[in-house]
Amino acid sequence: MVAIDVPEVNYTEYSNRQLVAVPLAVLVLALAIIGGWYLVTGAPANLGLEFTGGVELRVADDGGNVEQQIETAFDRQPDSVRAIPADDVYVVTFRAADEDPGNLAEDLSTQADEAGLSTTAIDQVSPSFASDTAQTAIFGVGLAFLGMSVLVFALFRTFVPSLAVVASAFSDLVIPIAVMNLLGIQMTLGTIAALLMIIGYSVDSDILLNNSVLRRTGEFYESVSRAMRTGVTMTLTSMAAMIVMAIVASLFGIDLLRNIGIILSVGLCADLMNTYLLNVSLLRWYKFEGVKR
Repeated sequence: MVAIDVPEVNYTEYSNRQLVAVPLAVLVLALAIIGGWYLVTGAPANLGLEFTGGVELRVADDGGNVEQQIETAFDRQPDSVRAIPADDVYVVTFRAADEDPGNLAEDLSTQADEAGLSTTAIDQVSPSFASDTAQTAIFGVGLAFLGMSVLVFALFRTFVPSLAVVASAFSDLVIPIAVMNLLGIQMTLGTIAALLMIIGYSVDSDILLNNSVLRRTGEFYESVSRAMRTGVTMTLTSMAAMIVMAIVASLFGIDLLRNIGIILSVGLCADLMNTYLLNVSLLRWYKFEGVKR
C-alpha cells in the first residue's frame, strides 16, 4: 500500500488575510458564473430532462453515419445528442417547453422512422412533473444543508468555528456547480446526489480539523498539522478513486458515473482549499484575535 506523505505547512508565514484570499476569490468567481448563467438561461445550471420536461429518444447505432442522420431527421434541433458506445445507441434529447410530451414523442418517433433511424426506446417527462421534481430536489439539498448547519452549531456551540464549517461546505457546493456549467454537465437527479455527497465529505474534513484544534490537547499549529495528516490523506484517496471512476466511465460511455466522478473530484479539491485555508484562517482568528478571554 502506498503511503501519502503530507507535508507540513508553515502557517506562521501567512496572515489570515492571505490565507482567506484565494478561497474567497474562487468562491466569488463561482458565484459570478452561476449568476451569469441564471441571467442568460433563467436557471443557475444546465438542467437535465427530469427538471425541464421533454422527450428522450434512444437511437440504435447501426454502424452508419447516425449522427449526420440525426441532424437532418427532425424538424427541430435536438437539445443534446450523446453516444453510449457500451449500448451502441445515441441518446437524443428534446425539451418540451409548454408542449404535450406525448404528442411531441409521437411526432419525433414518426420523423425518426421516416429518416431510417431505428428507435429502441422513448422516454418522456411532462413539464409539470419536471417542475415538481426540481422543487423537490432543491428542497432536499436545502434541507440537507440546513440540517448540517444545525448539527454543526449544536456540536461546537460557538459561532466562529461553526461558521467556518458552514462557509466551507457552502463553497464546496457552489464551486462544482460553476464547473458543471463550464463543462456542460447537466443538473440531474444523479448529479444532485453527487452534490449531497460533497456536503458529507466537506463536513467530515472540517469537523476533523475543528475537533483537533478545539477539543484535543496540543498547540494550535500542532493540532492543525495532526488533522491535516489524516484529512488530506482521506481526501486525496477519495479524489483518486473518483478520478479513476470518471476515466473508466468515459471509456465505457457511462455519462452519469463520469459526471459524478468529475463533480466529486472538483468538490474534494475545493474542500482541500477551503478546509486548510479558509477554515484554518477563521480558527486562528478565533483562537488568537477574535475572542478575548
